Parts: sequence; structure tokens; C-alpha cells
Amino acid sequence: PVKAPKLGRELPDVLSIPEVTALVEAPDVSTPLGTRDRALLETLYSSGVRASEAAGVKIPDVDLGQGVMRVLGKRKKERIAHLGSYAVKALRDYLAVRPALGRPSHDILFVNAHGGPLTTRSVQRVVERYVRQVLPGRNEVSPHTLRHTFATHLLDAGADLRVVQELLG
Repeated sequence: PVKAPKLGRELPDVLSIPEVTALVEAPDVSTPLGTRDRALLETLYSSGVRASEAAGVKIPDVDLGQGVMRVLGKRKKERIAHLGSYAVKALRDYLAVRPALGRPSHDILFVNAHGGPLTTRSVQRVVERYVRQVLPGRNEVSPHTLRHTFATHLLDAGADLRVVQELLG
């Protein structure tokens, strides 16, 4: 019997470097929420973490000096995600204004305007809001797109595939 050829899976959407730059620079950092959004977008792109992983990060899990954070991935698997220098700076700025967001009484890193923890869905909404603002033609962009963009840009820059797989968990 003759086997049918494998159907190629469609590759996920990836943002160009100018598009990612426009996206992470879109939030108005003169406000506490804009500062949070910049930190969130920088973290998603710089570390390649999933929206659910970003939503679950606790402040003690973040080491800005080392540029790393501990995240809980799928199936409760723990891993270390690396943060680039832009994400580290954005997180420092955000942590300085975090108390202004409803005086949170818990240690979840990313909070909403009332100080409650951001949910995975809220993380998606933040990404969607800025995509509509600065990339109006690209409506299929989600936190997962930033994850694929992170991986693709690393591979384009010559990173080893195994290393990238490891970074993505």
C-alpha cells in the first residue's frame, strides 16, 4: 500500500523584530498599568513563557540580579526562564509601581488594577489590546505568538534547536 504524503502543519504566526518592538513599546509607562503591561509584554517575549506561566509567577520566583525566574509549566513542571535586559529593567520599573495597583496583599507578580492576580485570560487581553493598537492588520496575535516569535528569533540568531527547546520547556 502507498502511504499518503504527510500534510505540512501550518507554521504559527511570527512577528518581525520591528513589530515586536512596536508591541512592547506601546504601553504608556507614565501610568502604573502601562508600566505593568510593558513588563508583561517584555517578559513574554524575552522569556518565551506561556500566558499561564506568566500569570502564575510569584515575586520570590524572580531573580532580577540573575535575570531568571522560576515558572510552573504544563503538568506542574518547574523550570527556569531567562529574562533579557529589557525585561529585567521593565520588571524593576513595574515592581516600583506595583503597590499603586490596589495595594496587593499576595505575592503574585502581575496584578490587575485592583491588586488581584492577573489570570491567563487577562494576560491574553493585554496582548490583544496592544496588538489592536499598534498592529491593526494582525488580529491573530496572542501570547502564544510571542512565544513562537521568541523561539524563531533565537533560531534566526543562530541558537541551537535543542537549546531553544530547553528554554521553551
